[in-house]
Amino acid sequence: MEEKKQLLNGLLGIIFFACSTFSLGAQDSYTLVKAQKGEGIYSLLARNNLAPAKYFDEFVDLNATSLGKNNTLIEGKNYKIPVVSEVGRYPIFGKEYELVERKDNQLAGAVFYLVSGHGGPDWGANVKIGSRTVCEDEYAYDITLRLARRLIEHGALVYMITRDNNDGIRNEEYLKPDRDETCYPNHKIPAKQTTRLRQRASAINQLYRKNRSRSYQRVIVIHLDSQSKSSNIDVYFYHHPNSIAGKQLSITLQQTLKKKYQIHQPSRGYTGTVGTRNLYMLKKTTPVTTFIELGNIRNYRDQVRFLKENNRQALANWLTEGLIQDYRSHRN
Repeated sequence: MEEKKQLLNGLLGIIFFACSTFSLGAQDSYTLVKAQKGEGIYSLLARNNLAPAKYFDEFVDLNATSLGKNNTLIEGKNYKIPVVSEVGRYPIFGKEYELVERKDNQLAGAVFYLVSGHGGPDWGANVKIGSRTVCEDEYAYDITLRLARRLIEHGALVYMITRDNNDGIRNEEYLKPDRDETCYPNHKIPAKQTTRLRQRASAINQLYRKNRSRSYQRVIVIHLDSQSKSSNIDVYFYHHPNSIAGKQLSITLQQTLKKKYQIHQPSRGYTGTVGTRNLYMLKKTTPVTTFIELGNIRNYRDQVRFLKENNRQALANWLTEGLIQDYRSHRN
């Protein structure tokens, strides 16, 4: 019964907890999706998070002149599907942000596994600012939550692998550290690093097999770095040395951030890099993975990137745009 409930929630955009959704009704707007090999109307609608029985007739009406005999789809042809506004309740985002409206279907069919670094008994990198302790895991988690919410708005299926049932998205400058994070679905996080990473990779790989009918599945791992206080660094990315798709994903995200800095801070410049490393989460996860370092937690300039709520949201927004671009490239 629980598995059936999770599947239903997943079709509406995300699997966090059992969550309720309700429809606000169809809008007079549509998006184009390309029919895949061997695909029929029911499977195309399901792939794009639309209930096939509910939207079959509307789909046929929209695409009457583009369908084959007996309403078959033509491989590689673009078809119109309605953009449906739906609102879901996701308690993991916290009371202020738990209601999420799906705004469009730009990421319909895409699956994301989001992993914020450390958590549970491990705070990760941390630094004292006055009397406060600023911890890597809290800021990585807040930015990851914001990213998850934005991905849902565009129709993606999202799994939070590192989870905290009572923090939610927070707007404070200084986020209070705790040790109650869990690993999907609700497992205690081990203290030993290798065991912890194995637990996360295993959760992702099991979900990957469950979602194997979806061709676009991506893992996004988010960390903060710790270097000397004088080292001011930009957001940078790692991928597995043998992953062509991982390299492309990382480059797309890097280039998106570069463009955003050129628009919003044209005199600043951007020096974020893309490189390769044999990190555990890059080696042991089955889906394509990118590993993101958001900056140096010990540098006061970089700290502004994490401490300011609007900067944390900007990072989530910009990464979302890069992921949309990567998904479009995959589909074309």
